[in-house]
Amino acid sequence: MAKDRPTDDFDSPWKDALTRYFPEFLAFYFPQAHAGIDWGQPHRFLDEELAQVVRDAQLGHRRVDRLVEVATRDAGPQWVYIHVEVQGQPDPGLAERLFVYHYRLYDRYRRPVATLAVLADTRRNWRPDRFGYALFGCEHVLRFPVVKVLDYAERLDALLMDPNPFALVTAAHLLTQRTRRDVPARYAAKWRLARLLYERDWDRQRIIDLFAVIDWLLRLPQELERQLWTAIMELERMTNMRYVTSVERIGREEGRKEGREEGRLEGEAVLLRRLLLRRFGAVPAWAESRLKGASTEQLEAWGERVLDATTLDEVFGPER
Repeated sequence: MAKDRPTDDFDSPWKDALTRYFPEFLAFYFPQAHAGIDWGQPHRFLDEELAQVVRDAQLGHRRVDRLVEVATRDAGPQWVYIHVEVQGQPDPGLAERLFVYHYRLYDRYRRPVATLAVLADTRRNWRPDRFGYALFGCEHVLRFPVVKVLDYAERLDALLMDPNPFALVTAAHLLTQRTRRDVPARYAAKWRLARLLYERDWDRQRIIDLFAVIDWLLRLPQELERQLWTAIMELERMTNMRYVTSVERIGREEGRKEGREEGRLEGEAVLLRRLLLRRFGAVPAWAESRLKGASTEQLEAWGERVLDATTLDEVFGPER
């Protein structure tokens, strides 16, 4: 891959945005589900419980999925479960995997489970929405609601005007796909979205959160990133709105720190460590040692493997 071409990573920004703005996520993509939930009751993410179900199912690494406990409006609060999956690439096994997760979740909780899927890939005709089988008069089928992000491609201007934060996330995702091989167009898209954030009547934290999503999705070569930061700082000076400091802190925490090579390596190692912790629950001493002595190329290679690996050895390779 050419050095001046960004490498796109869709999983992390989707997961972070979904977690922070889950009610808005449902309101934008699945309004029927949103309308049926009692938002006066707290909702709860069950990461460890879902991780156990995934391990038991032995169907490989999931991409972006969340299990959320919510209360329905029917007959007083009734606790049910929503399993959300955001799939960034076509996967012939998706429908079967959701089928297995669904019945395993029901078996675990003995409560109703709703499975919802967002397909964020680039193949227009890939729309799996069911899996099942029939045998000797017995039928078992799971049908699940599906949203295709590509269906919003013709409504980009409307997305940019929509006050729901997931309209902006959707727009950023589509612009990332659209500008994959056009770096100048990507710069223009990222600058447009950044300016839009400053025009919104949103609280400070929401602007920072959504800028982090945009910054992660629409990656640029270093020189253009520097130009963008200069433009943002000038915009802040003109509007008297100071967000860059906090956004830069988020960037460092997520491994996106610009500047000296040492700082960049440290930032990438921090990001990879966080991914390993989320994926495997712990980073042993030998893995920490590998991270500290790694080159940029090694960190990038391990970062690509961590999404699909089932063990730490698969991430780092056989050599210790």
